[in-house]
Amino acid sequence: MHQFQITKVVELPPVNVPGLGLLDLSITNSVVAMALAATLIIVFFAVAARGAVVPGRLQTVGEMLYGLVDGLTSSMIGHEGKKFFPFVFTLFAFILVMNMQGMFLVFTATSQLAVTATLALLTILTVVIVGFARNGLGFFKLFCPSGVPVGILPFLVVIELISFLVRPITLALRLFGNMIGGHVVLKIFAGFVISLAGLAASGGLGFLGIPGAAVAFGSVVALTALEFVVSFLQAFVFAALTCVYLNDVVNLHSH
Repeated sequence: MHQFQITKVVELPPVNVPGLGLLDLSITNSVVAMALAATLIIVFFAVAARGAVVPGRLQTVGEMLYGLVDGLTSSMIGHEGKKFFPFVFTLFAFILVMNMQGMFLVFTATSQLAVTATLALLTILTVVIVGFARNGLGFFKLFCPSGVPVGILPFLVVIELISFLVRPITLALRLFGNMIGGHVVLKIFAGFVISLAGLAASGGLGFLGIPGAAVAFGSVVALTALEFVVSFLQAFVFAALTCVYLNDVVNLHSH
């Protein structure tokens, strides 16, 4: 599990914050991974967004990602989806690059619950702020759908409120669980390859480990391909759910 451990890269003195106590602001491998992801995104789109008449490979990929998220916001939020495109696209790109980064580097930032929980809280806080900014106290209609019989209305309000409060938890755990689970499974099967290959090298009946090592290696290759797909899908799902939650408050009148 060492691949998920937080280690300090640059140690800085703690800062005393009133009410919070001492805060350790040291730069860790998690901070480096997130900063690297942000830098890669900026550099990529700086190169890809040149607007050439005949797009190159990078511009084609950039336009595909742009079109994907643009279609997502437009279809789920409606004609006002363009207003929220920058926020949703930033989340999508940041999570996607951190996920993919973990497939090539030792550390995966999205395998840390603190990172995914922060992104989830940022999303829900944005939804709440947009909800109150657009609807005022009418935001609470989200928990009180119209046309519901009075007898079951109190129960429905409680259910809707709990459902809303659980959203950041499910957002955080879904991304965290998929990323850490996939890497753990890969590590286990890679360990099988080394162990069985070592058994085969010991001689004697150890040659029976050769087919086992071959199967384990094939599993590693297949799981690696699957993990690339999961890395993309988890970023897409996070962006899609963000659009769903924003649609709830942007188009509150249609509920």
